[in-house]
Amino acid sequence: MIRRSETDEKTAERRLGLWLCAPAALIMLLVTGWPILYSVLLSLQRYDLRFPKERAWIGLANYGAVLTDGFWWNAFWVTVLVTVVSVAIELVLGMLLALAMYRTLVARGAIRTLVLIPYGIVTVVAAYGWRYAWTPETGWLAGMLPEGSAPLTERTPALAIIILAEVWKTTPFMALLLMAGLAVVPNDLLQAASMDGATLWQRFFRVTLPLMKPAIMVALLFRTLDAFRIFDDIYVLTNGAADTSSVSVIAYHNLIGGLNLGIGSTMSVLVFLTVAVIAAAFIKGFGISTPGTQGGRR
Repeated sequence: MIRRSETDEKTAERRLGLWLCAPAALIMLLVTGWPILYSVLLSLQRYDLRFPKERAWIGLANYGAVLTDGFWWNAFWVTVLVTVVSVAIELVLGMLLALAMYRTLVARGAIRTLVLIPYGIVTVVAAYGWRYAWTPETGWLAGMLPEGSAPLTERTPALAIIILAEVWKTTPFMALLLMAGLAVVPNDLLQAASMDGATLWQRFFRVTLPLMKPAIMVALLFRTLDAFRIFDDIYVLTNGAADTSSVSVIAYHNLIGGLNLGIGSTMSVLVFLTVAVIAAAFIKGFGISTPGTQGGRR
């Protein structure tokens, strides 16, 4: 009888919790779900604001037009290139910064503050700083190049500068996440490995890195998703010139510049699906725990 009473009490508490969470859940569903649903509906229509009378339901024709277009695939591979290269560099530099910030004994707070400054600057402001720095005749970095050089007007140098701007901006974020992972590595375990004769490199690769795997995977997931949606740096530095558009930039130009809601929404939906696939691959493939789940559960 007592057990049944306790069960009823827990059921009532669970029901009360659901009712209390329901308004917030409903608002979140409306705020996040409706724009996605509306974009999907627009992507299935021929809808150009310049010719509103030609609006019509055309099914998957927009997807066929986008996926057979060379500009889309050029932007897609540029996005993949920027994502892979910038995240790989940030992982290495972020690990070095995390080790330096975690192990330093002098002026620890000042060092961490200085390192995090780039991440605190608004992305558009930082991008304009890089743009003016590489502008011929006025930029301090452009002055180091041979006369007549205009790196932002050529594809390879422009992509390198875009990646450089991304790495400079977001490496502190990667370092911050990795430093949190370093904090969970027990010093006793490292000391025991040292007493067993393990070298510094062996302790790092065989003790520290395996224990940091969840933090490393979460850092890679966050930065990969963020890097794939790159917009600000490319928009400010090149605006997509010299074949440097990302998928977000080309979607923006179709939606806002071209007023083509059908094609622009189709590109936005494809970006959303790609980001969802990347997130699912990280969570399922690499075993990243989501909030509310146990560490080893996939």
